[in-house]
Amino acid sequence: MAISTYIKETMTSRASGVIRKMFEEGIQLKAKYGAENVFDFSLGNPDLDPPESVFKAAEELAEVRESNFHGYMPNAGYPFARKAMAEKTSAEQGVPVDADCVVMSVGAAGALNSLLKAILNEGDEVVVPAPFFTEYRHYVKNFGGKLIEVPAAKDFSIDVNAIAASLTDKTAAVIINSPNNPTGRVYPEENIRDLVSVLNAHAASGKRKPYLICDEPYRAIIYDNKKVPAIFPLYDSAVVVTSFAKNLSLPGERIGYICVNPVCPDKDDVVAACTFTTRILGYVNAPAFFQRVVSKCWNAYVDYSLYEKRRNELMEVLDAAGIEHLVPEGAFYMWCKVPDNFDGDDMEFCDYLKKYLILAAPGSGFGGKGWFRLAYCVAESCILNSRSAFKKAVEDLKK
Repeated sequence: MAISTYIKETMTSRASGVIRKMFEEGIQLKAKYGAENVFDFSLGNPDLDPPESVFKAAEELAEVRESNFHGYMPNAGYPFARKAMAEKTSAEQGVPVDADCVVMSVGAAGALNSLLKAILNEGDEVVVPAPFFTEYRHYVKNFGGKLIEVPAAKDFSIDVNAIAASLTDKTAAVIINSPNNPTGRVYPEENIRDLVSVLNAHAASGKRKPYLICDEPYRAIIYDNKKVPAIFPLYDSAVVVTSFAKNLSLPGERIGYICVNPVCPDKDDVVAACTFTTRILGYVNAPAFFQRVVSKCWNAYVDYSLYEKRRNELMEVLDAAGIEHLVPEGAFYMWCKVPDNFDGDDMEFCDYLKKYLILAAPGSGFGGKGWFRLAYCVAESCILNSRSAFKKAVEDLKK
């Protein structure tokens, strides 16, 4: 007997699962050297506590003893949960959104998989600006699709001309993620408008009209008065997928949703298909308890200024060490350039950093060779105490 050849090759490849591998290696290093001596920037695991309203809602709901309170509901989710997410999306998008546009999901990852299962035929292509969240490769491959990785512009905005050149009659969708993981870039509205023009022109030429999938779990975490543009008023065939993993610090609860633009020409078919794929993929439905929780507190106020403070502190650390980096506009990731000594080999450089007990994610896993990612959703002490380690790591390269 043997496992799938594809799975075996993928899970054992050096670039596969780099984030989780680093995270697990960090656990071992902390056990060996002490947690305070290991600087683990590998995993985007938000360390802000959920807002008090989440705890309060969970406590109140835990006391309920109604019959079937924890039972099945329609595959698309509780009607009240769908209505709440429609209200949330309407506030973000600036257009009226009804509950029948929403399918509750098992996190943003479950949302993406349900949606891609619903829209992809064997051999279809999904275009994404690179760098991108590494799991997109697997999600598209899961359903017989091919991920087309298109390098971003020099400033890590969307290279619209490059996207235009990548579109074919097999293009089923384009995925954008803003604020972006791993760069922290927030795509400006003009950039999105240019992308929409390209997609509309592609459709007007008689080709299949691509869905524009907006992966937005970091939407609320932005800095310097940036704003994530609303997509529904700009493109009818847009779909938002998101979760409460990052904005409410609930990654382990696996609660999110899909919302289809209410003016999408085949909105009813897409919603019905996502409802069906949620079932046949084995999710069955989004977690019942946390559908109830987020319905009560989706609009809870959260102060993200601590992430901004950590961003600034980490930039100071990297500047002192002489490591080139972007200035994140949102999310909680720092995108850093590999020093010239390594000739763009980010895997080798991240292995080198381990000698100084620094854990970083190689950029190749994100489609960004020559770069590496640092997640700064970590204790402030981790950032501040890493200063000497980063500095020594770079200084030793000059010897």
